[in-house]
Amino acid sequence: MTQSASLTTLQEYFGYAAFRGAQQAIIQRLIEAPNRSGHSLILMPTGGGKSLCYQIPALMLEGGTLVISPLIALMQDQVDALRRRNIPATFINSTVSAEDRESRLRGFLEGKYKLLYVTPERFRRAEFAAAITQATIALLAVDEAHCVSEWGHDFRPDYSRLAEFRAMIGNPLTIALTATATPEVQRDIIEKLGLQPDQVQIFHQGIERPNLRLEMEELDRDHEKLGAMMETIQRFSNGSGIIYFSLIQTLEKFSQMLADKRIRHGVYHGKMRAQQRRAIQREFLAGQAHLMLATNAFGMGIDKPDIRFVIHAEVPSSVESYYQEIGRAGRDGGESLCLLLYSQDDLATQMEFVKWSNPNAGFYSRLYGLLSDAEHTNRMGMEYLREQLNYRNRRDFRLETALGMLDRYGVIEGSVEGRDLRIVADLADELLDDETLSNKLRRDNMKLLSMVQYVRGEGCRRVHISDYFGFPGATPCGNCDRCNAAE
Repeated sequence: MTQSASLTTLQEYFGYAAFRGAQQAIIQRLIEAPNRSGHSLILMPTGGGKSLCYQIPALMLEGGTLVISPLIALMQDQVDALRRRNIPATFINSTVSAEDRESRLRGFLEGKYKLLYVTPERFRRAEFAAAITQATIALLAVDEAHCVSEWGHDFRPDYSRLAEFRAMIGNPLTIALTATATPEVQRDIIEKLGLQPDQVQIFHQGIERPNLRLEMEELDRDHEKLGAMMETIQRFSNGSGIIYFSLIQTLEKFSQMLADKRIRHGVYHGKMRAQQRRAIQREFLAGQAHLMLATNAFGMGIDKPDIRFVIHAEVPSSVESYYQEIGRAGRDGGESLCLLLYSQDDLATQMEFVKWSNPNAGFYSRLYGLLSDAEHTNRMGMEYLREQLNYRNRRDFRLETALGMLDRYGVIEGSVEGRDLRIVADLADELLDDETLSNKLRRDNMKLLSMVQYVRGEGCRRVHISDYFGFPGATPCGNCDRCNAAE
């Protein structure tokens, strides 16, 4: 196929006049690859157009494209956008009725859909695994591919089984995509996909977003941080913005302070009901709410072009998280501010988070034992579990972490809050291996250290991020607070 064919597809279905960056080279490699040899790993900034790199080949290749996506809300948004462009796409997840899941899967097998989006956990379902092997799959696209790696900042155990899933569907041509992957994570992604390094071409788009201005202010007091927020909100009054918080209680405190100043805003965090979170996200994307106060639960799938600022009211836990979150600003190419408000207390908070995020093997064993009496646990609720494990220490969130990991590893189904939690598998070996868990704790601490070095270091902030992600030799941006201070 010629380059003009892919350009015609771009113009016909997506309405863009030309490709950006490495998009066309990536697409040509996929559609011209002989004998499925065009495997590719794409590292492209948030908002750089990663999805087009597999969506256009999906329309041009004979057969279907299976897309592995980590979040239900993310796949819903992407499928809705494709359908608006008359592209036959669908998804299968837990929000879909059994009848519709069967109908959509049958439609994909019959070629009625060119793209099928699923989470990797869908392969746990025997009926899906059996049926998908009958499909003619031309391309496997792994979105948010950093979830493959235990070195990554958003590890999903089922992502690490992708080599098994690839073999199940005939080892098709594969493209993996992410905005954030250090060299270690890049190597791990390729290995977990069951590929050899010489089989994969890595496309580095770098982190060039010249319209993003990276700034930091060291502010210790709440009223100082509030002042910086108010100044930014007023400066970008014609656009939208996100203010990220590490702690829900801090978010709620600043929400009240902004409300007292009559600043309208939305609030989004992981303890809100799913329906409420979806409604708030829709309002933000539709422009009905221009300012969002959120924890890092808010982010994936936020494809809004006019976000003029992203403020971090507290230091994030890693450079990966920080970079992914600031990448939501300025997708329309307009000037945008990424402001980090730092105080010494933030470091202590993140050190606590690292501890909460890393229960040891003994904690997992005790929790598994308590959950074995599911009827009693469901009746007694979360406070009972917290009392047994944390001695009612409300600032210890190891319980939430451990329940999340048991769910990710397929050990439990349901929830304590829903009074329907049950054990469906043995405790995963990885959660009983203190050496593995200790290594993860050490890596998380090193990531936090790298974030501290970003805050306290010298030289261009963009160069610092580029070096971290393995893009040495980046040119100083001339636009961040450090570059300006050096002039």
